[in-house]
Amino acid sequence: MANDMRDLNTIPAGSLGLLPLESCKAIGEKVDQYLVSFRKERNHEHENDIAFTGYNRDSYIIKGSCPRFGSGEAKGTLQESARGLDLFLMVDVTNHSLTYKLCGELNRMSPDDHYQDLKRMIAAAGGKARRINVIMPFLYESRQHKRTSRESLDCALALEELIGMGVDNIITFDAHDPRVQNAIPLNGFESVTCAYQFVKNILRNVDDLQIDNDHMMIISPDEGGTNRAVYLANVLGVDMGMFYKRRDYSTIIDGRNPIVAHEFLGTSVEGKDVLIVDDMISSGDSMIDVATELKKRKAGRIFVISTFGLFTNGLAKFDKAVEEGLIYKVVTTNLTYQTPELLARPYYINCDMSKYIAYIIDTLNHDASISDLLDPYDRIQKVVAEYKANGGKLNR
Repeated sequence: MANDMRDLNTIPAGSLGLLPLESCKAIGEKVDQYLVSFRKERNHEHENDIAFTGYNRDSYIIKGSCPRFGSGEAKGTLQESARGLDLFLMVDVTNHSLTYKLCGELNRMSPDDHYQDLKRMIAAAGGKARRINVIMPFLYESRQHKRTSRESLDCALALEELIGMGVDNIITFDAHDPRVQNAIPLNGFESVTCAYQFVKNILRNVDDLQIDNDHMMIISPDEGGTNRAVYLANVLGVDMGMFYKRRDYSTIIDGRNPIVAHEFLGTSVEGKDVLIVDDMISSGDSMIDVATELKKRKAGRIFVISTFGLFTNGLAKFDKAVEEGLIYKVVTTNLTYQTPELLARPYYINCDMSKYIAYIIDTLNHDASISDLLDPYDRIQKVVAEYKANGGKLNR
């Protein structure tokens, strides 16, 4: 989507401020560069009005940090004023690359640590920023979104806590179950899809795809992700199928019930390129099991696609799966921390989401509708049409 296509003539909610926490520093800097570029190119006719004070800047990043004491306790500090800002905080709760000292020992930051740092920065800006927005690509505790026995509802509690601290809008990506927003029904909550970036980056990297019912199929690895697969299949005009995970509910291993078998529901996958679409790759066992089952059914090339590539058990099993011909490409985004080893893998396709996030921030700052950003149907159709017209080439 070209920036000049966006109609952003409304008065901003406040001077724009971007506060990426250390966990989101790399993608935050990219988002900032796009925002600066957008607004310099826009040549807004009202940019000299008092309501547009600070509209064009060399950077929108507000400097802040969360230094820690030797006990492991921390505090949130801002190095510049946030008064009157429409403030966007960015945090990656899954970034395990960051460490801190606790009584002389080196600890890795957990999702709980990142979430606490987010609250510290909100508290540091509290009462001063005109509006506080949180961009949390991987929704904190999103897998603990419903109660099935005597257990905590961590995700709902976290959302209520953020709203109670004065957060106006929460933006996340591909929430494990978007219905968790029912915990805060009167507040802004958006779960954004990455479907367009997936399609665009696959078409950029693979030049011989045939996008039709005879040559391609979308697969959901479980019943929970069916809506995701149905959407992508409908947009591309191809068939979809799903696997049902039969679990042993009498046993708990590593906090979950082990999968006994994968049962497939769908038409034949023989000879077809298959796109397995899910919200996250955690250990990767489920994706590899599904790929194995599809290969037993004589599927062609298998693309493993996920918004969040956590790879909690490392990359060795994916290296082996690619070597054995089970998996052709692995596709994830930079919404969560990516190890240098992952980025160096020849089978890996990285989907950069920084420009998309910049569009969302730019639009929300103008209090304009983001409906066209939330539904990428037209953009996917356009990019597929270009790919077909150019004989498998995508020039974007």
